[in-house]
Amino acid sequence: MKNTAFGMLAALVLGVALQGPTAAAAELKLGYVDAVRLLEESPQAREATRKLKEEFAPREDEINRLQEQVKKMEDALARDAAVMSEAERRNQGLEVMSRKRELTRMQEAFREDVNIRRNDALSGLQDLIKETIQEVGASGGYDLIFFESIAYANSKLDITDEVLKGLTRRYQAASPQKR
Repeated sequence: MKNTAFGMLAALVLGVALQGPTAAAAELKLGYVDAVRLLEESPQAREATRKLKEEFAPREDEINRLQEQVKKMEDALARDAAVMSEAERRNQGLEVMSRKRELTRMQEAFREDVNIRRNDALSGLQDLIKETIQEVGASGGYDLIFFESIAYANSKLDITDEVLKGLTRRYQAASPQKR
């Protein structure tokens, strides 16, 4: 009895599901936005990336200098180890290890700081992207716009270019001197 009732219910749900979406889909205007593309191509994202590179360039240069210094110290130790006393080898080995630890700490702090700043910049940009998508949706008469996590979508539904244009207009309006 339970199996029959379940089977009838499943058939009813399947029947409604098969008829419902076709009628409803004909009336819906759908679109999707490629989030990754917006985060790569929008002028706001490019500006944020430029500012991050500019802000962190001195620290990155310092890390690169320390890497070169450690490499030179390792090369010198390997090259001259045969003619050094045991104490000199040990002291230089300890110095190399100390510099490597310092380098590792600097790299970790650098990555952490960059990630924090990038996340701050992206959170503001994501809010702006969502606002722009809502504007494009309202002005374009869209019923539903998908954003992020799309397994498949026909390219005819892609409205990323429209959203990029909206973001560009907003960027230019906010900073006319940068055109």
